[in-house]
Amino acid sequence: MTATAPALPAETINKVAEVTIAFWIMKILATTLGETAGDYISMTLNLGYYVGFAVTFAALAIILTAQIRARAYHPALFWLAIIATTTAGTEVSDLMDRSLGLGYTWGSVLLVTGLAATLAVWYARRGNLRVSPIARRDVEILFWVAVVFSNSLGTAFGDYLTDTVGLSYIAGAAVTSGVIGAVVALHYGTRLNEALLFWVAFIFTRPFGATFGDLLTKPLASGGMNLPREYASLITLGLLLAVLFAATRWARREREGEQATA
Repeated sequence: MTATAPALPAETINKVAEVTIAFWIMKILATTLGETAGDYISMTLNLGYYVGFAVTFAALAIILTAQIRARAYHPALFWLAIIATTTAGTEVSDLMDRSLGLGYTWGSVLLVTGLAATLAVWYARRGNLRVSPIARRDVEILFWVAVVFSNSLGTAFGDYLTDTVGLSYIAGAAVTSGVIGAVVALHYGTRLNEALLFWVAFIFTRPFGATFGDLLTKPLASGGMNLPREYASLITLGLLLAVLFAATRWARREREGEQATA
């Protein structure tokens, strides 16, 4: 006979990372890693976009299954899932543009439509779009579907700025950082819906990280630094792990301090 674990109150469970400054730093690093890792799979390994799409989405399915089945928030698993979605987003954007011939403009339209539909279903089911806390499994699934659409859309927008509009990687990063700055100003200076601002920021941190990834790996003639994609990926992964370690220790110390004074 096996004992059934008692159900935990929904308000005690949160399956996503707390949205802090560290969250956004790690999000940008994860998107940079997703860009360099995605290009490494499809270009450096010469697997092509169809095979790269299949490989990254198979990995994404396994990681997201583990994340959704988990009964608590595990920082390493959560950020591994974020990295997997950014890598998959790179493959989706490149597949739509270069293999299916849709171009970044129409590809972005399709992704915006998918994201809007996901958020609409979410709102219809829950009456809000809050990302913290997330305890219900159906809401968490919608969260990750929205994350995949958001990261794919951010990739397509970043590629649109550099490939279609013709901006340099620095200029593309400046445009997206300007949007992020505007979101920060609206967050602190207005009463606009926080969930809406979160998703706008979530989308635009993707092209910011993607253009930085391109800056690291693209040829010198194209304005990049020409680093091997595997080296750029390892450097970015190391930075992400360092921030994650520091943020996790800081959060643990805060909890211990609160328990000591309670």
